[in-house]
Amino acid sequence: MDRERPLPCVVGGVDTHKDLHVAAVVDDHDHLLDTQSFATTRHGYRQMIAWMRSFGNLRRIGIECTGSYGAGLLRFVQKAGIEVLEVTTPDKSDRRRRGKNDDLDAQNAAHAAFAGKRTMTPRSRDGMVEALRVLMACRKTAVSARRVALQMIQNTIVCAPDGLRDDLRKMTRMQLVRTLAAWRPDLTGYREISTAYRIALKSLARRYLELHDEIADLDTMITAIVADLAPDLTARNSIGHIGAAQLLLTAGDNPERMKAEASFAALCGVSPVPASSGKTIRHRLNRGGDRRANSALHIIAIGRLRTDQRTKDYVARRIAAGHSKLEALRSLKRDIAREVFGVIMRRQKEVNQGQIAA
Repeated sequence: MDRERPLPCVVGGVDTHKDLHVAAVVDDHDHLLDTQSFATTRHGYRQMIAWMRSFGNLRRIGIECTGSYGAGLLRFVQKAGIEVLEVTTPDKSDRRRRGKNDDLDAQNAAHAAFAGKRTMTPRSRDGMVEALRVLMACRKTAVSARRVALQMIQNTIVCAPDGLRDDLRKMTRMQLVRTLAAWRPDLTGYREISTAYRIALKSLARRYLELHDEIADLDTMITAIVADLAPDLTARNSIGHIGAAQLLLTAGDNPERMKAEASFAALCGVSPVPASSGKTIRHRLNRGGDRRANSALHIIAIGRLRTDQRTKDYVARRIAAGHSKLEALRSLKRDIAREVFGVIMRRQKEVNQGQIAA
């Protein structure tokens, strides 16, 4: 009796969109087998996986934009136990030569996943860090809106009639906002300039206070999540809950995908980039990476430079060695990234061991 031949291995690629995902499959020689579109629903995801597996043993799938349009598909594929790679933007010269459409993008994703080029291990999006990300995104927009409301208040007061402006210009920020919010202007007199200004200022002040309360509620929830995820992180000098939250977001739910702390430093944009030529040997500032994580590290570095004597001595030694203060600060941020990564990985190891014991 003849033995059954093993199924050939295939690799999938997906170009993600809001309503439809375009998928492609290549064989074990990287030859295109087919391209198909599927709805961005659980049923559509199920159909996509079944369609890919109909060609053979599905080894892995390369997905574009796992942080946005591909987030739902990423969670579904990971639960199915299939290896997932995030595919980055294709080579610009190749795109100019071949053109662009959804089918080509899906095929490029499949080819990249097959070769392991332009790929990375995506962040998991099914843990507490994902909950933290949603709350932090909401907080960011609320902070921006509150800032705009305050600027509008100040600009409106500058243009207000003298009788209003003279009473308000000497108040502190919160005194001003609470005073304006307590006003009770006659709403029927909005055609008069003075009344219109009072109505506008009251509206802006109430908006500011509502956003202020919203941010305070979000801060309470973010603080609780950070305390659960990495209590040792906020115990370190000058690391607050918002900065710790941003660094946890950058590391993700699966920080073990980064093989070394140098990967985390590069992800935060604090790893030195070689810029040597000829007899000149130097490194330049890394302008890549997550700039919000870079900002969090910068705030931590400035806080330690003001309060920690060891940090002051370190920067003084770097300056005495011929480095500028900015270069010394960059080195300090690199050291802080190393420290933060060690704390996050130790906490991740404790969580994994606890889950195994349970």
